[in-house]
Amino acid sequence: MRRILGIFCAVSAIGVVGCTSNGGETDGLGEATCDVTAPVEGRDVRIVTTVAPITSLVAQVVGDAGPVIVGLVPEGTNSHTFEPPPSAAAVMEGADVVFMNGLVLEEPTKDLARSNAGADAVLCELGTAILPEGEWIYDFSFPKEGGKPNPHLWTNPPMARAYAEIVRDVMSDLDPSNASVYERNFGFLAEQIDALDTAMASATATIPADARLLLTYHDAYAYFAVHYDWTVVGAIQPSSFDEPTPKDVSDLIEQIRERRVPAIFGSEVFPSPVLEQIGAETGSRYIDVLRDDDLPGESGDADHSWQGLMRFNFITMVEALGGDATTLRELKMSSPVVDRAEYSR
Repeated sequence: MRRILGIFCAVSAIGVVGCTSNGGETDGLGEATCDVTAPVEGRDVRIVTTVAPITSLVAQVVGDAGPVIVGLVPEGTNSHTFEPPPSAAAVMEGADVVFMNGLVLEEPTKDLARSNAGADAVLCELGTAILPEGEWIYDFSFPKEGGKPNPHLWTNPPMARAYAEIVRDVMSDLDPSNASVYERNFGFLAEQIDALDTAMASATATIPADARLLLTYHDAYAYFAVHYDWTVVGAIQPSSFDEPTPKDVSDLIEQIRERRVPAIFGSEVFPSPVLEQIGAETGSRYIDVLRDDDLPGESGDADHSWQGLMRFNFITMVEALGGDATTLRELKMSSPVVDRAEYSR
């Protein structure tokens, strides 16, 4: 398995100050139990996933091999505060594998899986599996004293690719008869992820380094920012996920003015009057169309995928900051693999 470069970020109360490599020590917060003890025999594998981007990655590796995939977290839901309904217990009872993000993102869902899934079920925390605890990023929205690191690894293409690698390996162990299908499907997906990564790097190069500034509604781009050499100025949603305090807003306004942030990014799913107000006061463009966990279009649409989501967000951010997103716009993101997952709404 590829080892992801470790990053430690020093932070101020509201924004990232700087990032450096640091191995760090583990503190017992995470676990990654992706080991398969025995294959599933005599029937198709039953898969449960959490947030939609992960559901999409899993679905593209699995394709039409046969396994059933149920995405448990409804699209457009705040995954940090999601509480699974009682009906989810029955879904977990039948699961052979539960693919989660980890990094302390889905604790109620993990507790439900532990309580209801069978003894042989695989609980696989993808983010925890690819990134050692000493390399987790803590920042203004996810302070270390809060005990929860920034979990948004999937917005960084190389890390999403590593997620897909684990899915391929786990599914091949659970369903050896279809191992060649999972390998082939992973190859299709990896090719698209690599192309998106290359296109985003080229688009980033069209933005001056001191203008690659991100201020967003939700703090979803910490690992992305390190990979592409962007700077996360801040996020309007604090660690408590409540409304920001007047001081938070004042500090953000001051940073935007000092750094001359050209655009601030809101969410299509979670409108933010506060960000709109900040944009009006600072003169920064307010763009409220980013998506965190909500895939574009509807299930079955060509763009309803992890890569469709990332391409849309990347184009939006690059062009808003004055860059040229031609390399991203020219990408062909349609996959030859049929996505048969059940996405919750």
